[in-house]
Amino acid sequence: MTELTAPPIQTAKQSTATINYQVAMPNPQNHLFEVTLHLEDYSLSTLDLKMPVWTPGSYLVREYAKHLQDLSAISHEKALTWRKIGKNHWQVDTDGISEVTVKYRIFANELTVRTNHLDSTHGYFNGAAIFFRIPEFDKQPINVTIQTPPQWQVTTTLPVVEKQQNTFVAADFDTLVDSPFEIGTHQLYDFEVRGKPHQLAIWGKGNVKVEPLIEDIKKIIEVEADMFGGLPYEKYLFLLHLSAQSFGGLEHKDSCSLIYKRFGFGDRDKYERFMQLVAHEFFHLWNVKRIRPKELEVFDYDQENYTPSLWFCEGTTSYYDLLIPLRAGIYDVSSYLNNLSKEISRYQTTPGRKIQPVSESSFDAWIKLYRQDANSPNSQISYYLKGEMITLLLDLMIRSRHKNQRSLDDVMLKLWQQFGKDEIGYTADELKQIIESVAGKDLTEFYQRYIHGREELPFNEYLEPFGLELVEDNIDEPFLGIKVVSNNAKESIKFVESDSPAQIAGIDAGDELLAIDGIKVTGKELNERLKDYQPQDTIEITVFHQDELRTYSVTLAEPRANKYEVVPVEKPSAVQKKNFAKFLAV
Repeated sequence: MTELTAPPIQTAKQSTATINYQVAMPNPQNHLFEVTLHLEDYSLSTLDLKMPVWTPGSYLVREYAKHLQDLSAISHEKALTWRKIGKNHWQVDTDGISEVTVKYRIFANELTVRTNHLDSTHGYFNGAAIFFRIPEFDKQPINVTIQTPPQWQVTTTLPVVEKQQNTFVAADFDTLVDSPFEIGTHQLYDFEVRGKPHQLAIWGKGNVKVEPLIEDIKKIIEVEADMFGGLPYEKYLFLLHLSAQSFGGLEHKDSCSLIYKRFGFGDRDKYERFMQLVAHEFFHLWNVKRIRPKELEVFDYDQENYTPSLWFCEGTTSYYDLLIPLRAGIYDVSSYLNNLSKEISRYQTTPGRKIQPVSESSFDAWIKLYRQDANSPNSQISYYLKGEMITLLLDLMIRSRHKNQRSLDDVMLKLWQQFGKDEIGYTADELKQIIESVAGKDLTEFYQRYIHGREELPFNEYLEPFGLELVEDNIDEPFLGIKVVSNNAKESIKFVESDSPAQIAGIDAGDELLAIDGIKVTGKELNERLKDYQPQDTIEITVFHQDELRTYSVTLAEPRANKYEVVPVEKPSAVQKKNFAKFLAV
């Protein structure tokens, strides 16, 4: 690399250029993808190469450029001068040159749905994490050729280039980013829904039973297709990675990447959780990929793309990922209410719900949600979680006002028709107006109190017309205000709630819990030990604080609920019974 003063980025647009990528993996065990970018018919004096810092659907700057190494640039076997002028920006001198080849390697040993992974059994990559964006050619077609080890296959939703082995074409850079690749020894299963081809690709070993899984996936596809009036793609790929403990998904227009515990399919609760994940990511092919905020209509791959509407993008999708398996017959009403109760319990036991509005949580996703620290539960609320709660209230409101003749389904369909089909981004005000038009009500006060504000959500007010109520489980032990995790024979205090007895006494996250009143205690034993005391009792808690032995006097407080349940009321009226049946389709 030569240290030179960088010329400015050229803004002139070139009408055409031939862009070809080649991705090879000659030694998969070293976790290095070898990437070659070849451009022909190029006529600008400099070539700007920019590695995205994030990928759509995952709202965190991940600095993909940190994995790039060994860059070189040549033309007709002659080395070209290049320089790095930003954390993710390289520039090559190309004056008088029409053909350029850039080579580099990408280290890939992070198995998530939003990164790259390469080992002796497979290669998986996301376009944003491996390919350069060439600003002058964002809208140009891009060919990708995969050079595989023997016996490996290539799976992606990009169309094949005829008469070229393992070569695919993306219509533009956005499409390339939106089309993950799975290369290796995975199993591939074909099925059809509504006359359109679908595939399930599975990498890794586990206890998944493929045939019943595909049947349940078909049910989810049918339910969601009914909601939106059809399927907006020609083919679709479900890409599943089985691993030790991971969980997650990333949506794309014509596919989704899923990662799940390899032995998470035998237990019924865990299987249902996986089906919720499928429902969530598949729902995203409408909500987020096509129905999306104005701020995400055109992606800026170089920096954060801020929006106050992630509560709707992710939270509303989370609301439906519980409902859709119910509508599909994968689980029953009892399971649905149990799952909903777990979500409400998580929400009600997160003190940050009183501190951070959900619109702010959406906007600050880039710096907070994926960068948790010991105080995060005290100061933050997930836009997934509160967005789900807000959507529940909105759906119940609409249904109650219109005797179940309207619902949030109508909001989704209207958004699809007005914005999603043509991929026009909506503003926050336009989203509010669409919801108001279906609700038949001005929602300004609702927004101020629950979306831009921090008032407690009145669950029972909205549940009551449907013969449901939210109840607190009885708690026996007085309140202390800490969460403890056992790790390597140490009882680590991971969280101390704001204004709790523990925090008032001086106990800190990171302390190692040792004893209560001079007797050893573990995290598993803590709640049982606290049952021996009454509110207002003062106990002695001994910890190591930064290796220093300390004992704190702590005055316990009144018990606090840590579990909530949504249950049917004892004597529902005829109207409540009817609303309940319509809401939950029973």
